[in-house]
Amino acid sequence: MAGATHPLRPHPEEAARLAWVDVAKGLCIVLVVMMHSTLGTGEALGGEGFMHTVVAFAKPFRIPDFFLLSGLFLGRVIDRDWRLFADRRVVHFAYFYVLWVVIQSVFKAGLITADAIGTGGKLAAFGLHLAEALVVPYSTLWFVYMLAVFSVVTKLLHRRVPPLVLLAGAALLQMMPGGHLPLLLEEFCGRYVYFLGGYFFAGWIFRFADRVRARAGLALAGLAAWAVIEAVLVFAPTGLDAHPSAADLPGVSLALGTVGALAIVAFASLMSRAGGPVTAALRTCGQNSIVIYLGFFLPMALTRTAIAKSGLAIDIGVASLVVTGVAVLVPLAFERRVRGTRLDVLFRRPAAFHIAPEAVRSPALRPVPATPQQA
Repeated sequence: MAGATHPLRPHPEEAARLAWVDVAKGLCIVLVVMMHSTLGTGEALGGEGFMHTVVAFAKPFRIPDFFLLSGLFLGRVIDRDWRLFADRRVVHFAYFYVLWVVIQSVFKAGLITADAIGTGGKLAAFGLHLAEALVVPYSTLWFVYMLAVFSVVTKLLHRRVPPLVLLAGAALLQMMPGGHLPLLLEEFCGRYVYFLGGYFFAGWIFRFADRVRARAGLALAGLAAWAVIEAVLVFAPTGLDAHPSAADLPGVSLALGTVGALAIVAFASLMSRAGGPVTAALRTCGQNSIVIYLGFFLPMALTRTAIAKSGLAIDIGVASLVVTGVAVLVPLAFERRVRGTRLDVLFRRPAAFHIAPEAVRSPALRPVPATPQQA
């Protein structure tokens, strides 16, 4: 029938409305890579540049928005049987985590085994390191680890604990003093509330994105006001060692993380409406965010080291920007190069690592409301 759409493909209007999700994810992954690249480059070159200011500004919302976006579609699988749920929300992340812990560890083996003398040798030290990584999230891969943890905890609790009680408890955990807990617990306490927010308020967030596109002028004014308030709080010193800026204060941090995450949603929604090459580039990054996240560490480290050893008189901000660009683009180019080859397993989970291989991934676009009565 003319004009009909394939049942497994999104309607063009629906696809356009949800393009903002990819744009938002793309912006978030670029900000994450930017943070690692900028801080590492500054340390290598012994100073700071203009990119450090951008990184500091994005700190309150950079990771909260990533977790909020990750929770948006949890409702599609949370009430499925544990086998299917685990396949999509645990085994999926575990596969990439374990694989890339090994890959990263091989490249960092010199550092890992530097103190191995007297502990059974380098091989034993490397094995101990891999075993520890199963309990303590390793390096930049902690985000993948936490996604599996958040998903399992939410499935266990969402029917047993009222949503408002669960959300309030997560908010209290976020405002607890940090730095004295094991890494896994500290990251759980600091980030879980945003993942829950994405899950519980998925429908509202999508409607919010729709309203932003409908009232672009008002949304732009709101974004400008948010940026000013964000900057004031981020760069306002408190004199407290535990909370050096006003943005780090308990309660303020939670508010800025939440409002900042919604600001990214609004910004991405406006960009998806406007279109253009920048939007297309961010959307590509968002669609391949796992590729960038898994693969950015090596090109980042190599580029940073090359610049530091070159002896060139280069501005630290410019150097940080170059390192960020390389760290984003190289994984995308590498994934495209290995697509369809044996190395494809670096970014795509093989059928052998599915525990529910018969499951067909749902193409549904709209989030399932997160209610206790959800079927």
